[in-house]
Amino acid sequence: MKSELLQQHQLVQFPAVIGGIVPVVNLPEIKPGKLKLSGKLLAEIFLGKIKKWNDPDLVALNPTLPLPNKNIIVIHRSDGSGTTFGFTNYLSKVSNDWKNQVGEGKSVKWLTGQGGKGNEGVASYVRQMKYSIGYVEYAYAKQNQLAWISLQNQAGQFVQPSNESFMAAASHAKWHEKAGMGVILTNETGEKSWPITAASFILLNKYSDNPETTKNVLAFFDWAFSRGQDAATELDYVPIPADVVSTIKSQWKTELKQ
Repeated sequence: MKSELLQQHQLVQFPAVIGGIVPVVNLPEIKPGKLKLSGKLLAEIFLGKIKKWNDPDLVALNPTLPLPNKNIIVIHRSDGSGTTFGFTNYLSKVSNDWKNQVGEGKSVKWLTGQGGKGNEGVASYVRQMKYSIGYVEYAYAKQNQLAWISLQNQAGQFVQPSNESFMAAASHAKWHEKAGMGVILTNETGEKSWPITAASFILLNKYSDNPETTKNVLAFFDWAFSRGQDAATELDYVPIPADVVSTIKSQWKTELKQ
């Protein structure tokens, strides 16, 4: 949430966990993780400019892959979501055409494709429809064994989604420069950074009518930050970096009026 809204509504914001957003494909001819895409090409696919899997630009980036002469079926979210915000925010950073024609948001006016409701809707369409491409949360993709791509990051390296590549992106973020540490982790620097990384945030009232409730909430997050890292990892998310956790706990003391 932006600084002015935090102030207006007297809220305290802090990140709780980190995850990733991944493009997923149904390409029977290609092994999972082998297809390489740049951010620009990903945007052109979702703009409807690249229509075939054997488009010359895709072949040039993947010369050894048997890319089929098949139409690309684009699947996007039909409902508003943070996943769509992260995905479209990234595309807006790497493609001026996307920025000018579609832009970013939890819900946007798509120029092509068909919509699925929730991660499960997008995943279901991609699983059922050969030669399709969509985007879902990494945890959902991994737990449902969906095939993702290798995506070129800001450093020019092709990386795959993983806890390590999400943590790499988080480690390069300038958390302390934003109110409520509200950094957007897309297109971060770093050779190992996954380009569409995202954090989930918690909002608390700065002035609570029930101090005991606030105390219990903070006790839970204190436990989560101290001892819940393994649980986050098991669920295919990444814990908040230790230095950021220290800042969060200091923020509780100075900003929350119990």
